[in-house]
Amino acid sequence: MMHHMLQQAANNAMAMGPTVLLQGMQLQRPLDVVSAPAISVDDKRAILAAWASDFYAVDSKPALRQLPGTPEPVLIDEEQFALKELDRRYGI
Repeated sequence: MMHHMLQQAANNAMAMGPTVLLQGMQLQRPLDVVSAPAISVDDKRAILAAWASDFYAVDSKPALRQLPGTPEPVLIDEEQFALKELDRRYGI
């Protein structure tokens, strides 16, 4: 029973992922994350990295990614550009 509950909690956390950090924010595109003043650099990187991961790939369209709660999928190229822009802005 306890193992089942822990597994369910882990699955729920994976499904929600970075959307927990986005609650209440109007972030629709990856560059919105880069520009958001209320999010730390580490959280921005976590959100963008998760958004770019295969876990959020759109079924049958591997070049698209969509975080739960965002209005539409974005191209993986847009994600990668946002990660590079984050590095550029913060000198990482």
